[in-house]
Amino acid sequence: QVQLVESGGGLVQAGGSLRLSCAASGRSLSSYAMGWFRQAPGKEREFVATMSRSGGSTYYAESAKGRFTISRDNAKNMVYLQMNSLKPEDTAVYYCALANQYGSSSYFHEYDYWGQGTQVTVSS
Repeated sequence: QVQLVESGGGLVQAGGSLRLSCAASGRSLSSYAMGWFRQAPGKEREFVATMSRSGGSTYYAESAKGRFTISRDNAKNMVYLQMNSLKPEDTAVYYCALANQYGSSSYFHEYDYWGQGTQVTVSS
C-alpha cells in the first residue's frame, strides 16, 4: 500500500511563492506517474500538473502554465510542486496523487493513490 503525505502549504500574499512537497512511502515513486490536483471550497477537484513515470513528460493546466513546476526526486521518493506568482484564485487544498501507469494524466479517475491534501491560501 502506498501512502502519500503533502506538506508545504500555508498562507501567502498574492505574487508570492510556495513549494509543496509530497512524500511517498510503501512503494518506489519510480513505478508511478505523478499528479497534483486542487479543490477550492464549493468547487470540484481540478487538475493542476502531471509528470510521467520517467519524468520526461509534463503537462500543466492552463491556469498553472508558466507559474507552476512539477518535479520528482525518485531517490528521495518525493514529488514537488513549485508555485510562483500565486493568485487568490489559487487558493485551494492541493493533493498529490500516483497513477500506476507510464504516461502522465490529467484525469483524476486514473490515479490510484491520493494524499490527504495541504491547504494553500493566497491573500490579495
